[in-house]
Amino acid sequence: MTLPTESFFRRDGDTLIPNPCAKGPWANAGLHGRVIAGLLSSEIERLHGDPDFMPVRVTVDMYRAPPMVPLTIETRFVRDSRRIRVVDAEIISEGRSAGRASCQFLRRGENPVGTPWLGETWSAPHPESLPEGIVAPDTMFGLWEMRWLEGSMETAGLQRRMWMRENRELVAGEPLSPFARVAVAADYASPLANTCGGRGYAFINSDLTIYLDRLPQGEWIGFESIGHEANDGIGIGHCNLYDLAGRIGWASACGLAQTVRADIQASAAAATQA
Repeated sequence: MTLPTESFFRRDGDTLIPNPCAKGPWANAGLHGRVIAGLLSSEIERLHGDPDFMPVRVTVDMYRAPPMVPLTIETRFVRDSRRIRVVDAEIISEGRSAGRASCQFLRRGENPVGTPWLGETWSAPHPESLPEGIVAPDTMFGLWEMRWLEGSMETAGLQRRMWMRENRELVAGEPLSPFARVAVAADYASPLANTCGGRGYAFINSDLTIYLDRLPQGEWIGFESIGHEANDGIGIGHCNLYDLAGRIGWASACGLAQTVRADIQASAAAATQA
């Protein structure tokens, strides 16, 4: 796969400078939630990752949308023991905290004897055997690739299932690791689970939590919406995550009702009428 020339960020010493493609879909948007989650997670892994430890859970709080200005990431160990490590990271934008993440690493070892209950999982065709679909608005004008298996962002009352592949680097010159790849993509659990059929994007997520029992193999990440609840302008959603070999974990997000950017609204309207 040939990557676009523009990454989401470029690094200048300890500073990360966003490129225009890092802008989110919401009115008065700053950075996209996917790049916030991806950047915090990838910096935790870059600075504190260890092949003996699996990044099992990362929770990202997005309490102030960082504007499109240079930023820094600060990290620290909360716990560093033989079997469990916990690392926190924080986005500093314009001198203030704009988001944070906490990642728990567990030491890899042998599975216990026995066969656990796994629940139902999908059996999906290879993503490259499926139609490419519309570039916008689902992919924010081609910022990633998608292949739909079931439903769409415009349908109501149906489960949504799709494949996603990142098509650009998070930071220029730094290839996506498997963990960074799923962390960037997993923000889509919120629109996939929380979008209201016929209206497109509906909730801006203020958090994201990812659980993984293994890292993804290959470039494609699968999403399967499992649950959604909404009351008083607040939504919560949950999705299973897959790679080509099977389920790898799940992602959940909560959000607030929000208006999208005018250009995204226009693209959604045009796609619906096509």
